Amino acid sequence: MKYYIVAGERSGDLHGGNLVRSLRKYDPHAELRGFGGEEMQQAGVKLSVHYRELAFMGFISLATSLFKIFKFISFCKKDILDFKPDAIILIDYGGFNLKIAMFAKSRGIPVLYYIPPKVWAWYQSRAWKLKANVDRMFVILPFEKDFYKKYDFQVDYVGNPVLDATKTFQLNTDFISKHGISLEKKLVALLPGSRKIELKLIVPLMAEIADANKDVQFVVAAVSNLPEDLYQDLKGKSNVKFVEGETYDLLSHAHAAIVTSGTATLETALFNVPQVVVYKTNALEYLIASSLVKVQFISLVNLIAGKEVIRELIQTNATKELLQAELFKLLQDQAHVSTVKAEYKKLYEVLNTGSASENTARLITEHLTLK
Repeated sequence: MKYYIVAGERSGDLHGGNLVRSLRKYDPHAELRGFGGEEMQQAGVKLSVHYRELAFMGFISLATSLFKIFKFISFCKKDILDFKPDAIILIDYGGFNLKIAMFAKSRGIPVLYYIPPKVWAWYQSRAWKLKANVDRMFVILPFEKDFYKKYDFQVDYVGNPVLDATKTFQLNTDFISKHGISLEKKLVALLPGSRKIELKLIVPLMAEIADANKDVQFVVAAVSNLPEDLYQDLKGKSNVKFVEGETYDLLSHAHAAIVTSGTATLETALFNVPQVVVYKTNALEYLIASSLVKVQFISLVNLIAGKEVIRELIQTNATKELLQAELFKLLQDQAHVSTVKAEYKKLYEVLNTGSASENTARLITEHLTLK
């Protein structure tokens, strides 16, 4: 069969690559084309557009990039018509992919959505659009299945691809020696995220914590495609080191972590590392987001658990004093750490439903075969 697949971000490319590899087990002669990156390309997708050309993040960035976005939407529609796929596979990237879903549905092309947008968090009425334009949807968070039931939309919970990635991870035994990391000190991982607007506010806060804890070894999980000056406040400190592309190796050795909200909070939990979440953005972005968000928590760990497992320090609460107090608990309060790790174990059991990409690939081919 011919599949047109659309992933507009780095994480979507990773999950898309794994999905395509699984899909080929069920459909060895599959022909694939679409939007993505190196992971999907290596899995056999012919790229029409690389996701780095679609890097619009944040409300303000989106508002100033609308013309470019609409240009890519138009190109995608034309590319789909030229390719004549048997099905469209969409991965995350909500605003863009909802437009593509509506277009494909109007043309009678089956629409399959893997990792749909987080409509449960904000602008929940988009659930009606998803139901109207998506033939089969595969969700990766267990509570999403119940959320869509409120819209009389039966979706498939397939497990979580982040768990797949952590299960297949192979530790680099030379990691500690390669980076000259001291085993005499407690190791704290710093995961400031990948958004420029957030790093500008979070990195200085992390630098203050590093200065206040000279007896702790801090290691920053840096992103290679971001400007180095975003990390400037953390550079040149004797107790701070940097790694790139080795986040899982870092988490495998960390005693605690300071993490910006996002997928990294779930990854940190799956590596059993006690953590505190910090999140800051500019005042306008925060005002817009806080008026729209409909959930109590921002970290996936707390959202899946349905309660506060890890502390979230957001915007005005993301202060040196509160962060220092929480880090002390993570490094010194064994009773607190034991409680967090017990909740992590429950989280793992909830997510451990087999390979998400394997489950999704099987359901996709079954669905299309029965059409």
